Amino acid sequence: MKSSHAVVAIVLAASFGATLPARSSPAKQQAPAVQDLSGLHAFDLRVGNWKSHHRRLKDRLTGSHEWEEFDGSQTWWITLNGYGNADDNLFQAPKGDVRGVTVRAYDPKTGQWAIWWFDGRNPLGPIDPPVIGRFVNGVGTFYNNDTWRGKPIRTRFIWSRITAAGAHWEQAFSPDGGKTWETNWICDFHH
Repeated sequence: MKSSHAVVAIVLAASFGATLPARSSPAKQQAPAVQDLSGLHAFDLRVGNWKSHHRRLKDRLTGSHEWEEFDGSQTWWITLNGYGNADDNLFQAPKGDVRGVTVRAYDPKTGQWAIWWFDGRNPLGPIDPPVIGRFVNGVGTFYNNDTWRGKPIRTRFIWSRITAAGAHWEQAFSPDGGKTWETNWICDFHH
């Protein structure tokens, strides 16, 4: 599949520290107007280097209310001539540093983004199924069906408050097909 090869190429380049070329379209060199931060341009303001602060549930889908907090960093760049992007993450987690790579691709026919996560603790897989969704009024909501500890779950990512100065991301799991959600990871990005 053509798209699978593109995803693998991006991940390999990111994993080995290759510098990926920026999109060549002159119209994309300037930050888009706020009203354009949807569809293809939804993530444009994320390009660059970021500091991150994470708040993560210590245990998921167990009724836990105990959170751990840690910092990290992220480098984000545009790929696929503007129809994709990727980021390299460092999490300064309580049990030691962890790296991960996110790859995103936009489908102009559906107006949706697909987002894949590659965990540095297990770089050969399995690769999580992508969360897929779109932005509406500046908020991107993305879903997939997955498993957690051998049980089927629904996963949701929410991207919001994307500006040139920061962004907000949340992950939630649903054990009941989306009737109820447990937010288990929150991250705020800043320069």
